Amino acid sequence: MLSNKRILLVIGGGISAFKSLDLIRRLRERGASVTPVLTRAGEQFVTPLSVAALSGSKLYRDLFDLTEEAEMGHIQLSRSADLIVVAPATADLMAKMAHGRADDLASTLLLATDTPVLLAPAMNVRMWDHPATQRNIATLRGDGIRFVGPNEGDMACGEYGPGRMAEPMEILAAIEAGFAKGPLAGRHVLVTSGPTHEPIDPVRYIANRSSGAQGTAIAAALRDLGARVTFVTGPASVPPPGGVDVVRVETAAQMLGAVEAALPAEAAIFAAAVADWRVMNAATSKMKKDGSGKAPAMEFAQNPDILAQVSGLAQGRPALVVGFAAETDDVIANATAKRLRKGCDWIVANDVSPVTGIMGGAENAVTVISGDGAESWPRMGKAAVAQRLAAKIAEALA
Repeated sequence: MLSNKRILLVIGGGISAFKSLDLIRRLRERGASVTPVLTRAGEQFVTPLSVAALSGSKLYRDLFDLTEEAEMGHIQLSRSADLIVVAPATADLMAKMAHGRADDLASTLLLATDTPVLLAPAMNVRMWDHPATQRNIATLRGDGIRFVGPNEGDMACGEYGPGRMAEPMEILAAIEAGFAKGPLAGRHVLVTSGPTHEPIDPVRYIANRSSGAQGTAIAAALRDLGARVTFVTGPASVPPPGGVDVVRVETAAQMLGAVEAALPAEAAIFAAAVADWRVMNAATSKMKKDGSGKAPAMEFAQNPDILAQVSGLAQGRPALVVGFAAETDDVIANATAKRLRKGCDWIVANDVSPVTGIMGGAENAVTVISGDGAESWPRMGKAAVAQRLAAKIAEALA
């Protein structure tokens, strides 16, 4: 898939820059050529010699290189690649991209390019969570920039959370997905997955029993058909697939915001198990027993209905909106009523009664309900369900 593909790799400044060396090796093993651009900050973590030696290509570092700029080298660089990968993509680099700044070679070629760009962010968890960074990410996604990662884990600074750069094989999968050919090539598909956590206090929360396995499998199946997938996931127990744009959220309100930021899309598949209610008077410190034996009084409010809101959009509605209905009684009747109530095109219904073992299990048995009626599928693995559903989505979009 990557044979003869030209990758322009921008290496930003961060401890995870060492992973870019392995990424170069993996890309070249698969037949891609790699032209590296090393920022001044990146030079603090990997040496120009090691990058040039592994890439087998000339290393670019300076915007004001007399020889290169006599031929407008940064313009040529920005347009000669099939894909630009920024790994690690630091908070500073992303801020420059979001605001159109161009004060070094990396930011200048990123501003001058019309080539697809893939970012692999890496930074401290507080930097990642900062509102300014999140605003920049939303801007970049809106500009069509793809993301891979970041992952959660231990930081070099000793903190824990999202901000670790995706592993080289994950970045490689995202690169390959970008070049994939299939019936959904060039299509943008949105998938939600996992549960949401609605806080009661800093320790406790309300959630649904969802592993996120089915939504993850659907995102992977759509990716394999060539789609560009934005994967909005709550705190699932399974890792997200490689090769998709992952947006992690906790609450229903955050999921709605991430969905709105990801639109427009040709199709939207809402597989997440969103909590119907949230606690209005969530405590800011841990609730303690007072000795009376009485439970604390909690006020509840209904969470936003993401499926209904997207289905009812007057402008920017996806051509195909697919909801999910996890039922325990009268599955088809309840799911059919839900489809009409929500206004979506299809509902994928399943029986999640405890005796089925489906909720959190490896298999699923679904019925796809549309305006044409109900189509029941036999029980099969969740990956098989996802592949069959992805094929059906591709046929509908065609």
